[in-house]
This record gives sequence, C-alpha cells and structure tokens, in this order.
Amino acid sequence: MKLSGCLRVFSRVIRPRAAICRAIGCAACAGLFWHPCGAADGPVSLRRSEAFFGIHFDFHAGPDCTNVGARTTPQMVNLIVDRVRPDYIQIDCKGHPGYSSYPTKVGNPVPGFVGDPLRVWRAATLKRGVALFMHYSGVVDNHAVASHPEWAALDADGKPDKRATSVFGPYVDRLMVPQLRELAGEYGVDGVWVDGDCWGARPDYGGAVVKAFREKTGAPAAPRKVGEPFWNEWLAFNREGYRRYLRHYVDELKSSHPRFQVISNWAFSDHMPEPVTAGVAALSGDFSPDNSVNSARFAGRCIENQGVPWDLMSWSFSRKTRKQKPAAQLMQEAAVVLAQGGGYQAYFTQDRDGAVRTSEMGVMAEVARFCRARQKFCHHSRAVPQIALLYSTAGHYRSSPKLFHPSGGDGIAILKRALTVLLDAQQAVQIVSEHHLSGSMARWPLIIVPGWGYLEPKFRDELVAYGNAGGRLLLVGPGPAKLFDRELPDRGQGAGPPIVAVPDTGDAFLAAVRRLFPQPLVEVTGAPNVDVSPRRLAGKLGIHLINTSGPHADAPPGGIAEIPSVGPLRVSLRLPRAPKAVTLQPQAEALTVAWADGRATVTVPWLEMYSVLTVEE
Repeated sequence: MKLSGCLRVFSRVIRPRAAICRAIGCAACAGLFWHPCGAADGPVSLRRSEAFFGIHFDFHAGPDCTNVGARTTPQMVNLIVDRVRPDYIQIDCKGHPGYSSYPTKVGNPVPGFVGDPLRVWRAATLKRGVALFMHYSGVVDNHAVASHPEWAALDADGKPDKRATSVFGPYVDRLMVPQLRELAGEYGVDGVWVDGDCWGARPDYGGAVVKAFREKTGAPAAPRKVGEPFWNEWLAFNREGYRRYLRHYVDELKSSHPRFQVISNWAFSDHMPEPVTAGVAALSGDFSPDNSVNSARFAGRCIENQGVPWDLMSWSFSRKTRKQKPAAQLMQEAAVVLAQGGGYQAYFTQDRDGAVRTSEMGVMAEVARFCRARQKFCHHSRAVPQIALLYSTAGHYRSSPKLFHPSGGDGIAILKRALTVLLDAQQAVQIVSEHHLSGSMARWPLIIVPGWGYLEPKFRDELVAYGNAGGRLLLVGPGPAKLFDRELPDRGQGAGPPIVAVPDTGDAFLAAVRRLFPQPLVEVTGAPNVDVSPRRLAGKLGIHLINTSGPHADAPPGGIAEIPSVGPLRVSLRLPRAPKAVTLQPQAEALTVAWADGRATVTVPWLEMYSVLTVEE
C-alpha cells in the first residue's frame, strides 16, 4: 500500500488512523495515518475558534427510543450540508434524561438501535470537511442519579437531587470522562458541547462536602437558606467546586486527546460573569427562545469581552407554541449576535429515532446566506469602548440565590433594564465585569454602576479614583448611591460632576447619560429601533446597525414573518479627520460623506435588517 499523500502532516490536521477507520467502518488501513479511501484527503474542518456558522440538533433521547438510527443515512447528512453549508454540526449523544443515542459501551444506551447512527454522521461530515460536535448533558443526568444515588448532589434535607450529579462526586470520572474519551477515540468526533452544566449545578449538602466546607471556613454547619450565617461563603464554596470539576474534565480530555475541543454551555457568560479559568475551546450558550432579541443583546455583551472565541444559539422554534420560526425572525436574532463579533448557530430538534426533519433546512439555508454575506465584516470584530455597564461579579454572586444564573436581586434587574434603555436610545454599550475594568477604566468615557448593593472595597475605590481623574461615573438605584454616599456630596466643579446618582432607569437616567457623555463616537437619528455598535476588525472601523423593530418581545403564534425596514437614517461619526470613504455593506454601496466640525455625516437610505458602515480613515 502506497504511503504517498498519507503523511501530509504540515498542511492538514492529523487525525489518528484508528479513530478515522472506526468512524468510517473500514479496517483496510492498519499502520497508516491517513485513510486509503480518500476521506483524510478531503476538506479539513475548521477548529471551533475559527468557525462562524453551525447547526445544533438534539432530542434528549430516553427509554422510549427503540429504533434510533433507522432513518439516519449519509444522504440525510449530505442534504443538510449541501443546503446549509455549516462550519460545524452538533448532534445529540446524551441529553438530560441520561440515555445515549449511540451504542455506547461505557454509558447508558437507549433500548434499541438500527446500526450505529453516530458512525453515519461522522463518516459523512468527515468526507465533507464539516466539524462534528456532540450535545452531551454534563451535571444534569437523570439516569445516572437514579442508578447511582450516591452520585447525586444532596439537598438541604439530605435527599438526592433527581437531576443534578455532584460536582464533588465520582460521576465525572466514572461516567463523563470515559464517555467523552469514547467519543473522541472510538468515533473521532471533533468535540463536545456540554449542556446542563454550570446552570445545572446545585449546592451539595453531602457529608464530605459539608465537612470540607466547615474545615475551610470554621462554620458550625452548612447554611440552608439565604440570610443564614455563612450563606455567601457556602455558595462560593460550591461555585469553586464546579470550577474544579470543569477544569478537571477539560484537562483530562486534553491529556488523552489533545485536539478534542470542549465547550461548556454558558460557562463564563451571563450565567457565570467571571474570568475564564478553564481551557475551553470556545464559549457558547442557547439564549432564551422567546424574547430572543433582548436575550441575545444581553448574553452577547456578557461574553464578547472574555477573550475567547464564542457563539450563541437561537432556538429555531418558539418554546410557547413549538412552531418553527420564520427565516426573518431567525435572521434578526442572528444579526444581534453577529454585530457583537460572535458566531451563530440555531437549534433544531430530532425525531425520536434521531432522524432530522430535512424539510426545515430551507429556513436555515436562508439564514445561512444572510449570515455569510456579513461574515467578513463582523466575525471576531471588537467593540470600540464607549459606555461600560458594570455586571459586578461580586455584587451578583452576593445577591443571586443560585450558583450560576443571571437572575436574583436588584443589580441584575436594573442592569438589564439599563441595557435596554441605552440600546433603544442608540447608545453603544459594553457589559463588563471587574476583571475587564480593573486597571483599564480610562478606556471608557462613561462607566455605569446599575443597582449593585455590594462591591469589593478595593474595586469601589478604583471607581472613585477613575471619577476623580476625569472619568464619568453614573450610579443607578439606591444600592450604588449608598456605596458611594461619602463621595456624592462633593460633586466636583467645572464641566460636570465626576460621580452622579439617579434613582432608576427613567428619564433622569437618559438625561444623565447624555450630560455625562455628550460626544459619542456615533449618533443615529431617523428611527428609534436601531441598535448601534462601533467596532474594529483588522484595524478598520465599522458601524454596525441592527434593525430591532417588530414584536420580538412578544412574538405572535406564527412567529415574525417580516421585519419592517427603517430609514432613512442619518449617521454622524466623530473622527479625527475626514474619512476617505464610507461604504454600506454587504450592499457595497458608497455613501456621500458630509464633513464639518469634526464629524462625518452620511445618510443610510434604508435599513432592512443588519448592515455595516465600513469607514476608510
């Protein structure tokens, strides 16, 4: 057997021979690195860090699934790839019920299979250069805790949780890591998207956990509810337990399968607003299926500054009605994500035998064309600092009753209201936490502290120093006003006070924003429902304009079939010199530029959904 073409290791990703052969079901290439049938000579899939557009399928297989794989064919997979042309596909392999939808040898398979559907998916995607990721439920595993109650997190009454495994227990090493290694080694899949992980974690009152907590803190017992002594310390202890669990399984997979890519749903995001401390390949999350535009506005801004490639996922259907969303509705959701520099994917369900309803792929193909037309103007772009809206890690973790979730307390509620008000007023906003701001506050002309009743003293003092050095600090709600009470009476001199407090996010809030930040980089007039995001990509300035009109906060039962265009829009840019050109993309339409008093002004005749003004400076 010839080795020519089999050792082309410099220009392509090395895939271990055994994994490829097992995935395709061929035993003819013992001893080679490349598959002799030519699969390894096909197009090479993108790593997740470079991927832009994907599709997610899952069906949370259960004991009712007795013929999984009966209709899973190469033709089905090829049709998806041909119509949508995704960079990656994510498919079900273990959902929250804990049953595996492929014939696993180390996990808990469903009752019945017709062949091995995962090998079909892997062979077809491998030949087409499409990465294949697994949807795998992590902390949440109903079957595991039912079969092994000792693996479950215990509630305050000592009863095993019916869904959540303990992040301190043996589940991760007895089931999760072995099964992920099976997927990486036996099937050669590219990676895993771990669902039901940080958001599924619960405080664990297991005896060993409580003992370790008492030894660390000196607490006489583990508190049972909010307000009891050591409550904050108890949640912090359990949060650190989750971080250790996450780092552990990521590191274990890296040690055995270095190219296997791990993504944990909602880790280091709006659910978990803290620095990235695990070697995940990317950040990701499936934002709210209803009121999706506002959910994506918030979630994307919480993730975009984390320094790790990221994407967000739409549900392709309404959770309320279970009806398919029209293409226009998904395009609007995608636009919000793309305009923040992220990648995009959408979630479609699978039938109970694992087959995909290919009739739904026409909608996804339309969305794909919309996204691809804008990819080179948005993917991996970075925000130009304007307004910083503080999502305090310390404040949120002190007020949230859950380990990892963007809810609970005045701080998060006022933060979300402030974001909506600012975006509706065409202000450019980033959501940032302490680890983004500390040592770098001067990058932002205005910092807003919304509702937090607690900040670490050192960070609070840094905010004061920022205000005294000429920065503008706006406090919203009674919590921040109390934190900065001793600074508020001395409101500064000259152009305006360095620290200003308002009671809520009403008219006084917007008036204070405009007074403290009178010269934004971008000003847009002509329509109220346009999100504005100035960004840079490869050094070039782009002004991203997203049409957010329509009833996205309360979509009709049939979904939103059409988004009304807005315009004309007058866009004014504050620049150091007159630009050489301003072009509306992806239409490639050169706009006439008026230059006066340090501002370049153009007119956008209409905005259908999402366009970018590229500025040649």
